[in-house]
Amino acid sequence: MKFRVTHATRYRYSGPVVSCYNVARLRPRATIQQRCLTSGISIDPTPSRSYRWDDLYGNHTDYFTIQDRHKTLTVTAVSEVEIVSAGTLLESAFPIAWEQARDHLRSVVDESALDARQYCLESPLIDLDGEMATYAEPSFKAGLPLLTAVEDLMGRIHRDFSYDPTFTNIATPLKEVLAHRRGVCQDFAHLAIACLRSQGLAARYISGYLETLPPPGAEKLTGADASHAWFSVYVPHQGWVDFDPTNDQVPADRHITTAWGRDYADVAPLKGVLFGGGETHEMQVSVDVARVSEGP
Repeated sequence: MKFRVTHATRYRYSGPVVSCYNVARLRPRATIQQRCLTSGISIDPTPSRSYRWDDLYGNHTDYFTIQDRHKTLTVTAVSEVEIVSAGTLLESAFPIAWEQARDHLRSVVDESALDARQYCLESPLIDLDGEMATYAEPSFKAGLPLLTAVEDLMGRIHRDFSYDPTFTNIATPLKEVLAHRRGVCQDFAHLAIACLRSQGLAARYISGYLETLPPPGAEKLTGADASHAWFSVYVPHQGWVDFDPTNDQVPADRHITTAWGRDYADVAPLKGVLFGGGETHEMQVSVDVARVSEGP
């Protein structure tokens, strides 16, 4: 399937901004299931300087600076992406118990396992403490296949937590999310990652999008009108498998991947610093994912 993704961010400041420096991760990356056909970013006012690179995790990254005084900033990314469904990954997965996967990460030194080890550790927005391990434990019974355990954890988060966009922001500690059982897709992805890392497993944070308007007869997914987040777990001898706890499903052909990293701090769609701007500002974000065609 082919999709056109439009992600527009508009800032309005109460006073003039003298200069700003920004980093954007808005261009979808290539994966086994995904091919980015075209991608472009328009910026108003026109940047004084801009350039592109791929970051430590392979995410396509755009840097730009504006040195002219301005009171509004609009960044619009438009991409066309082709998705090929991977089928039922849980049925075709390499059969390995979750303890074996944990031990593999600790002992094997091949390139894939070495890269995955960085996703076993604490990161800026994910602390590993006893509460995360306690919540995770019921899903990780002795000898259970890795992906069966992860699927159970995903389902529990979906059932136990309410989607509430008014309760958290990106700085809300995971302990509060766990205590109040409320949050949004970023919180649920962070929680699942913390649970997996507490068991010695490798899990990474995925930033991307969902199809905004599903095909006739299909249910609209939660979080489809904004950038979305889910997580991926490392399976030895196979690679990474994605899970979406917000919608309790394994992503197939309606999830579009933009970036991945240890947590949201590594993959924020747009962030930066500014000088001036007054005391307040407003931000509006709009996302549209439109199906262009059913196939090549």
